[in-house]
Amino acid sequence: MHRPLDLRHVVSPGLRDLIELANTHNFDRVTEQVRNLRGCTSPINLHGWTVTTDSTTKEVVRSYRSEDEPSGRLLTTCGNRRASRCPACSRVYAADTYHLIKAGLSGGKNVAETVRDHPRAFVTLTAPSFGPVHNRKTDSAGKTRPCGCGAHHAKDDPALGTPLDPATYDYSGSVLWNAHAGQLWARFTTYLRRALAEHLGMTQKALNSALRVSFAKVAEYQKRGLVHFHAVIRFDGPDGHTTAPPAWGTFDALQVAVGMAVERARLSVDSDAIGERVLKWGDRFKVDQISALGDGELTDAKVAGYVAKYATKNAEGAGTVDRTLMCRPCHGRGYVRGPDGFRDLCDDCEGTGQAEPIKALPVQRHVRQMIRTAWDLGNLPEFADLKLWKWAHMLGFRGHFSSKSRAYSTTLGALRDVRRAWRLAQTEAARARAGLPANDENTTLVTASAWTYLSSGYRPGEELLAAQVRQDIAHTQRLKQEGLLPA
Repeated sequence: MHRPLDLRHVVSPGLRDLIELANTHNFDRVTEQVRNLRGCTSPINLHGWTVTTDSTTKEVVRSYRSEDEPSGRLLTTCGNRRASRCPACSRVYAADTYHLIKAGLSGGKNVAETVRDHPRAFVTLTAPSFGPVHNRKTDSAGKTRPCGCGAHHAKDDPALGTPLDPATYDYSGSVLWNAHAGQLWARFTTYLRRALAEHLGMTQKALNSALRVSFAKVAEYQKRGLVHFHAVIRFDGPDGHTTAPPAWGTFDALQVAVGMAVERARLSVDSDAIGERVLKWGDRFKVDQISALGDGELTDAKVAGYVAKYATKNAEGAGTVDRTLMCRPCHGRGYVRGPDGFRDLCDDCEGTGQAEPIKALPVQRHVRQMIRTAWDLGNLPEFADLKLWKWAHMLGFRGHFSSKSRAYSTTLGALRDVRRAWRLAQTEAARARAGLPANDENTTLVTASAWTYLSSGYRPGEELLAAQVRQDIAHTQRLKQEGLLPA
């Protein structure tokens, strides 16, 4: 008779669970399911079933139940785009973003290859100054000049981006600028078309009938905690990327229009607590031409790689945290409704509305003050719609990190569909190798399913397997970089 293993002497919970998985479950299937996640940090645990039937014969073609898994649940990738949360899933998101941006520059993915001949610019828009900060300037020869404090800062100096005088720094203005940055970008795109029409001496209606402006942009945090935007802007003909823009739609015209739109795009914010503020772009902006031949300083691949890199980052680049500070049980309000309908103090946050004290956050003083300012402004009635207490950990920014116009290129959903189709093709090839009949594409199939979310994460033993998967992936990548394996 097989006697169960005595695991009391095993100290590591992960190793104990791994031994238990190996002895009481289908270990090969457990390993396969973990490997299919490709190193995902926090997979989604699902319980449910799916059944695919032939609509004509009512025959069950495929069926799956999570109960048949060794652990009784299905693991699927979290799909988080943030590298700080899940490096594995963020790599997939970055790869999709790269192909999305590059398709809009050089064609492919159902985008005409002639777009590489259209006027294209890489535009950088920055935030204005809210007070002098420690910086690291260089002269034309590349020599470092002293900061306003008199010191020569190193590249990794934590003081970079922090105020020279925190007492006079406009923290309220910087948080409100972050909160309205997305709206300011939308206003910029509107003024860009108007400025272009004015520069060319034509009506906006005539411009829109002859030329289309397409773009894709990504947000990046500066060290001072303010976002700035990198955007690819392209001129197309009236039917989009399939048609060339008119001869007068040149890069020079685009460059002039960007400068005019930067100057004119403004937002006004009025508050009894902090007065009226006019939010605008910073004086420093760049409009660089993207090389059509691939031999310039800014090539299609370089621009796409640059944008994709920042599409997976959040505010952690500015030294803040990557989690919300809002108390979830009370949604940051500090109170909950009791059975009698009256407000009761939230026990989880003791009425503060905060999941953790701001003063205890492991961040530098400048970032902590921005977080505290966002939280305080969020409690003012005139800023209630901004929900700054929800986005305090983002230093007020609540927009999308990456976005694009409808006609710029393909979509992330379309790229995922292509990847799904490729996997199905691989499955059919495996069925053919195993001598199984292929699925008839002409057959109408009906799929029914029901799924329930259970939790996120691995069992301790599965986490050890996932760590091995991550190590294998990293090792393979190193071999490819060293040229020992084909790329």
